[in-house]
Amino acid sequence: MITTEKTVHAVRDYLRGLQQSITDAATALDGQGQFVVDEWHKPSGETLQGEGRTMIMEQGAVFERAGVGFSHVTGPRLPPSATQHRPELAGAPFEAMGVSLVFHPRNPHVPTVHMNVRMIAATAPGQAPVCWFGGGMDLTPYYATQEDATHFHRTCRDALAPFGADKYPRFKTWCDEYFCLKHRAEQRGIGGVFFDDFSELGFEGSFALQRAVGDAFLQAYMPIVERRMNMPYGERERAFQLYRRGRYVEFNLVWDRGTHFGLQSGGRSESILLSMPPLVSWSYNWQAEPGSAEEALTRHFLPPRDWV
Repeated sequence: MITTEKTVHAVRDYLRGLQQSITDAATALDGQGQFVVDEWHKPSGETLQGEGRTMIMEQGAVFERAGVGFSHVTGPRLPPSATQHRPELAGAPFEAMGVSLVFHPRNPHVPTVHMNVRMIAATAPGQAPVCWFGGGMDLTPYYATQEDATHFHRTCRDALAPFGADKYPRFKTWCDEYFCLKHRAEQRGIGGVFFDDFSELGFEGSFALQRAVGDAFLQAYMPIVERRMNMPYGERERAFQLYRRGRYVEFNLVWDRGTHFGLQSGGRSESILLSMPPLVSWSYNWQAEPGSAEEALTRHFLPPRDWV
């Protein structure tokens, strides 16, 4: 259709393999939970057509909910969320594929994590095909430590180093700016890296950068889980975790371009919303106790800063 057969298969094979390697690692670490596999198809004749594989673990020993979704779809018109920086492609037919994940841990000392890698291709009438990549990963702790933040960011930095010294600081700043709840003037977490509309290294170079980010995920996140998953916690820590999950929901529904893209393009709601936490709470005008670990998160860790 828009991209060559070889291009489609190369990206698709990588993404399917990435989904499997991540779910295998999470299953082994959890020790109790199993991923349910939901293969889905949107037949031709619908506004959006294609297929995907949603893998979801619920009520595991470590992960209260862990979702890893792969999708490969085509559509007649790019939705508005995908053309904010490419107005010349408004309304163009498109092809999109990607892997997106969110892990919501049970223990409040283990951070929530998000990762996404994707490719979108489109062709405007009378123009050559345009292909670009996007994605990244970011960490959302409830009880933050310098050790974990440094490890996560250092791994992101090292993964991007082969593609130029500018990539990590540039994508780190982009992540801080993107994962901000603008209606609260508050960061969702401690960031990581984020990039979008990326094609400046050509197809092969840009695809290699996307693979480097995807392949770094397990190294960036799993050591943190292993350090924190057996730490003791009580009702106070659990209540704060559920409260902070409310911020996660707010961001995903109000600001996240991926969520908007999926819903605006007629995507599968059950898969698009797999990022939602299983339990969440909101409290009116909640204030952290001065000097507490909860205050340390919001006052010292959430404001953007250099971690490495």
